[in-house]
Amino acid sequence: MSPASGTRPVAVLVGPMGSGKSTVGALLATSYGVTARDTDTDVEALEGRSISDIFVESGEDHFRALERSAVATALAEHDGVLSLGGGAVLDEATRELLAGHRVVFLSVGLSEAVKRVGLGAGRPLLFGNMRAQVKKLLDERAPIYASVATVTVETDETAPEDVAARVRAALEADDE
Repeated sequence: MSPASGTRPVAVLVGPMGSGKSTVGALLATSYGVTARDTDTDVEALEGRSISDIFVESGEDHFRALERSAVATALAEHDGVLSLGGGAVLDEATRELLAGHRVVFLSVGLSEAVKRVGLGAGRPLLFGNMRAQVKKLLDERAPIYASVATVTVETDETAPEDVAARVRAALEADDE
């Protein structure tokens, strides 16, 4: 599929925190000559506050409603590479919206995810025992990511540039 896909994203990246969705999304967008968009950034811009502040001040349900709306808007408007927040696929309506899109699951293992997210600063779902929380999120969400994905790309111990190249190759192979 060429990047000139009308108002459909060239690719939608999903995966857990630490999988590299934002970084790989930007690199992939550059390789296609399109723009990158991140729904977490959209939510923060709309609310004028960080995701952590939204969680603490308004609760997860409020954040998830904002996230669902941001995903729907971006899927309808954006023709570049779109990165979704790690929990976006938990919403059934969001999963339904992803049907028919080129969805890439950026898979990451526990050790690599913990290394990449550091101490979890600014990540409201990691309060407490970070390693245990990351493991719980990976275990719960990996099957959901896989269920919405048209392709899966492993990211462990791989430079973001190489992950972006793997994503592009996987998308091109999927087109054949």
